[in-house]
Amino acid sequence: MIRFPKLPALLACILLQLPTLLRAQAPPATNALFADPVVATGEGFEIKRSQVDDAFINYSASVTANGGSIPDGERETVRSKLMDNLIINKILLQKATADDKAAVAKLVDAEIAHARSNAPSPEDFDAEIKARNTTLDKLRSQEIDKMLSQRVLVNALTNGITVPDADVKKFYDDHPDRFEKPETVRAAHLLVSTQDPITKQNLPPDKKREKLKLAQDLKARLDKGENFAALVKQYSDDPGSKDKGGEYTFGKGQMVPEFEAAAFSMKPGQISDLVETKFGYHIIKLLEKFPATKVDFAKAEPDIRDYLIEQKAKAGLPAYLEKLKAGAGVKIVAQGGVTPAK
Repeated sequence: MIRFPKLPALLACILLQLPTLLRAQAPPATNALFADPVVATGEGFEIKRSQVDDAFINYSASVTANGGSIPDGERETVRSKLMDNLIINKILLQKATADDKAAVAKLVDAEIAHARSNAPSPEDFDAEIKARNTTLDKLRSQEIDKMLSQRVLVNALTNGITVPDADVKKFYDDHPDRFEKPETVRAAHLLVSTQDPITKQNLPPDKKREKLKLAQDLKARLDKGENFAALVKQYSDDPGSKDKGGEYTFGKGQMVPEFEAAAFSMKPGQISDLVETKFGYHIIKLLEKFPATKVDFAKAEPDIRDYLIEQKAKAGLPAYLEKLKAGAGVKIVAQGGVTPAK
């Protein structure tokens, strides 16, 4: 089935051609001992070189973490795009209303509460924040700014855009393959993790053997008829599912190969032997199987409409951003945040 990205996430990706990586905090590139000149200005804001430096460090760290690197010949282009992102975000944040700010703060606080509740423990949650070399207050503030700029952008670009019902139906009829829903399963699992909960690194061999013994003991208890959901709640190391009996509904390609192969080969009601993945030892119980179907038009219609609106909004994005900067009187003092050598 076609997967339509939601407007805020998709348009944010268009706007932020390079990620700002709010969660990957790096030490400031400059400090009070060094000059920190203004490299761009606009009505009510300024961008300093340290901000561009920090954005570049964060982006470089992300590229490196994903096994890549930034060629020397592209470094200034990357810096210029990052500086442009900073400028646009500053302008968008100025346009946020009080209602926008209240709504976004509520969403971010809900996300934080959800993340905290899904952590193995409050101590693990705090340790994860500390490992990122930042504080919860800083992360909250950064996430609010990011979501505010996305909200303002989406509202501005989609305001007044409509899509005729006939166009929505035509898209559905012209792309039948995009609305095929593949076979899915509803399965529960109990995970005995073989990774460190903080670093996500593999446990040493002696600790892994202890985890294997625990998983084998739990499987033996299940074979004797103990309640699967109860053991999941007590022992599972998957915080995302343990409070709902370990349940997930998924199609092929959504889980790691070993887990998927086991789940799709089982019959409803069956409990698997231990299934080892990079995450640890799983015990899987298949609950239901759902055959492949086609998504009804009525169910697909809202997503199709959003997608077609997004396509229209995307076409107007470059002109809107240029108009945005022109209206804010943006002046570039140093392209890419670097003053050319004299």
